[in-house]
Amino acid sequence: QVQLVESGGGLVQAGGSLRLSCAASGRTLSIYAMGWFRQAPGKEREFVAAASWSGGSTYYADSVKGRFTISRDTARTTIYLQMNSLKPEDTAVYYCAADRDYGLLRSRRIDYEYWGQGTQVTVSS
Repeated sequence: QVQLVESGGGLVQAGGSLRLSCAASGRTLSIYAMGWFRQAPGKEREFVAAASWSGGSTYYADSVKGRFTISRDTARTTIYLQMNSLKPEDTAVYYCAADRDYGLLRSRRIDYEYWGQGTQVTVSS
């Protein structure tokens, strides 16, 4: 099993920045990639970004490309999402997730086996 705990959410004005963290514990060596998803009120959970746990490969949704950066620490215990130039439409609960299957970076919810509880990000206009 893998446990994921997000932190770093909060309230920020449009144009501001936030950095989310996701701490992984348990069988972290079984993880191939980590992803961030978000869910706004009344909407489906959507993919934001993913990165291979070994480093080097990243993948972003078009809506955040150039504004968000996903990264991990070298100990492979924490993954981050640096969010810059935030917009009101970025308001959502942000979730981190872990994918065990080796190969491609994936954007479908169904491909991720483990999920955190989420952290709220609110961007005011």
